[in-house]
Amino acid sequence: MKRMHINVAVGDLDQSVQFYSALFAAQPTVVKHDYAKWMLDDPRVNFAITTRGDRKGIDHLGIQVENPDELQEVYGRLQTAGRPLLEQGETTCCYAKSEKTWVHDPEGIAWETFLTTGESPVYGEDVDTAKVAAPSACCSPSPAAEKPMKSACC
Repeated sequence: MKRMHINVAVGDLDQSVQFYSALFAAQPTVVKHDYAKWMLDDPRVNFAITTRGDRKGIDHLGIQVENPDELQEVYGRLQTAGRPLLEQGETTCCYAKSEKTWVHDPEGIAWETFLTTGESPVYGEDVDTAKVAAPSACCSPSPAAEKPMKSACC
């Protein structure tokens, strides 16, 4: 079963943890000095906040899968969407080991699809999703070039 993923960049982690814990009526499942995550079942979402984003607000969206077959299913959908993909593969990010692929939607919003394979004691490397060159009109910059996202990962 797939799970929606939302990552929000925040200015004050403690204040945001307090707010989202009240909103979700649940404590985070992961809390680090720069990151917190709730694995919710109602609604079914992996909701994360981080102080690592360049801009405050929604950093990226994603679809988390539970097994390699689901990962291949969603990856196949991305291939048919006609957008350039950044195949990150196996990586460590957001205190977790995972396999992931990135894409930008037509508005420039970064999406990831990923399978978490384990925990990590370190945050890991940020991925520069601006490496994904989104198709655009001949004279206009791509959404990825207009809105670089240096810290989009989870």
